[in-house]
Amino acid sequence: MFSSKTGLLLFLAVGMASFASIDPTVAPVRQGAVIKDSVLTGKQLASRYCGNCHLAPEPELLDKKTWTSRVLPIMAMRLGLKLPGQDTLQSLSPEEENAINSLHIYPDTPALSLSDWEKLVDYYQRTAPEEPLPQKSHAPITNTLPLFTVKALSIGDKSVPQTTLLKYDSRKGQLYVGDAQNALYVLDKNLQLADTWWIDTPPTDIDFPENAPPRLLTIGVFAPSDQHLGRLMTLERSAKSGSSPINIKGLPRPVRFVASDLNGDGRQDVLVCGFGNNAGKLFWYDGFDLAKEHVLKALPGARNVEIADFNHDKKPDIMVLMAQAREEVTIFYNQGNGRFSEKTVLRFSPLFGSSYFELVDFNKDGFQDILLTNGDNWDYSAINKNYHGVHIYLNDRKDNFKEAWFFPIYGASKAIARDFDQDGDMDIAATAFYTALEQPEQSFLYFSNEGKLNFKPFSTPEAAYGKWLTLEAADVDQDGDTDIVLGSYFHTVGEMTQLLYKGITTFPQLLVLENTHQQK
Repeated sequence: MFSSKTGLLLFLAVGMASFASIDPTVAPVRQGAVIKDSVLTGKQLASRYCGNCHLAPEPELLDKKTWTSRVLPIMAMRLGLKLPGQDTLQSLSPEEENAINSLHIYPDTPALSLSDWEKLVDYYQRTAPEEPLPQKSHAPITNTLPLFTVKALSIGDKSVPQTTLLKYDSRKGQLYVGDAQNALYVLDKNLQLADTWWIDTPPTDIDFPENAPPRLLTIGVFAPSDQHLGRLMTLERSAKSGSSPINIKGLPRPVRFVASDLNGDGRQDVLVCGFGNNAGKLFWYDGFDLAKEHVLKALPGARNVEIADFNHDKKPDIMVLMAQAREEVTIFYNQGNGRFSEKTVLRFSPLFGSSYFELVDFNKDGFQDILLTNGDNWDYSAINKNYHGVHIYLNDRKDNFKEAWFFPIYGASKAIARDFDQDGDMDIAATAFYTALEQPEQSFLYFSNEGKLNFKPFSTPEAAYGKWLTLEAADVDQDGDTDIVLGSYFHTVGEMTQLLYKGITTFPQLLVLENTHQQK
């Protein structure tokens, strides 16, 4: 979520195909103030300048037109080239312009000559396909959900659903629903409105500590932004006597947080994904103390984190999914006393569009595997990409991960694994938020695990009712099985109009998939 100046994303659901600043240690060949043409080929130039701080993208990842008219002109600005008709800060608010100017991401001096740039562009133009490559074949999708009954739910009288958060409090049996209009709704076990909170900016994450009020994360600016307006706070209307409410402000567009004792001192610390936009960071506060900040990664795009003991040394390690240009999955191994060592276990192209991951032991060997979606498409290359979808990467028991399963889904945004049918293996529920609304009924897919990583895909006609940005799985009706809740987010009324032309007239905020396993 988070990937262009105009697209809205979460992280929530949040990778972008923009390009990070060029490493100043890789200097162009110069003669005085004049940049000399190199003897490198267009492919070599692409490897040097496009692969300097992230994987160099292969030409077949996009079609010729998208490369030459959308993506490469943005790259030119990042390299300090001033091409006709380009304005790096066009249409930005004064606040956003000031935030970006302070980052110095657009160099005043070009990194290569115009002649070399033209060779680089020619390489992509010659070798990229005329049209986006098609998806690989996959199992047919059954357009019904035998295990679930589907219910549409709206809260209040909002005409445009904009759900930014779904989180279930299992102790109290309540569903928290965040809204981009700075609202947080609390629904009881019957999905009736029990409470409403009005907050400063859109909520993106919440947790429910034992014997304490919930802790809420708000993003600041929901659209891509470099302003530091996010906040982590205790959710209570009046502090109890003797309590110390949390109120941490000035966070860089945060989308996720996790509390854990990271340094072994017996107190909880808090780890925050500051997604940002052009800048951001993955960081933690010792004991929730703002004065004790530790930065693990000073890059934008931290989308999701999981805490697990990967090396079985009884200390909590950290896995993070980084989106934006430098897309990767990284483990931070806990060395004790607040120190960590970093290992990148997966790296992707800047066009990959990483959107979410979670840890799941699919093969039951005691080691965590990775369930990952990629499909972020709100950037400068908003086309159908055949490499978007849901992936399973199996752990070789040494934290080396290899892809074992892939299902192509345009615009895939989130996937979670649960044993929905209670047969002893993990099924998958997945959403596709970043789609062109060509097949809206396939914006939600359920994969029944048939064994040995063979999955049978299902959907439902009601999935066409919305654009599903948020996804939660919990026993909402408290009958002993796991239900699914989808939260819809429309950027504009125009997106709803596209669905109206397809005959869709119902636009609920939530779609509740009630698991009927215990009823059979």
